[in-house]
Amino acid sequence: MIALDTNVLVRLLIQDDARQAAIAQAVLDDLTPERPGFICREVLIELVWVLSRTYGLSRNAVSNAIFGLICTEVFVLELEEEVRRALEIFSGSKADIADILIEAAGRRAGASEMVTFDRRAGQLDGVRVLEP
Repeated sequence: MIALDTNVLVRLLIQDDARQAAIAQAVLDDLTPERPGFICREVLIELVWVLSRTYGLSRNAVSNAIFGLICTEVFVLELEEEVRRALEIFSGSKADIADILIEAAGRRAGASEMVTFDRRAGQLDGVRVLEP
């Protein structure tokens, strides 16, 4: 298994730098189910941010692009079911992917709720907005 950084996945998806995209594609072509590419949650968070903020993709387009990547057998995704659920929530909400994953991590750890000052995150189930 090899760990993939955000910029490699961006080059694969966006193809905005021909030289780097070709190198990223060569890495992808070498991946197999026996030697997959690992995508950690931090890379996923960065990837969502870059695709949304830098390239202006809609939430739905971002989710579809990432689902397209992770639905292949050559990628291993950290906490895959949690991340898949987070992407589904992300495409239909205004919450940041990081907040969705933070709430999920808390739930996984046994937290009864997540508290925040962030009103967007407060729209998620299991999140309570603190009032100053």
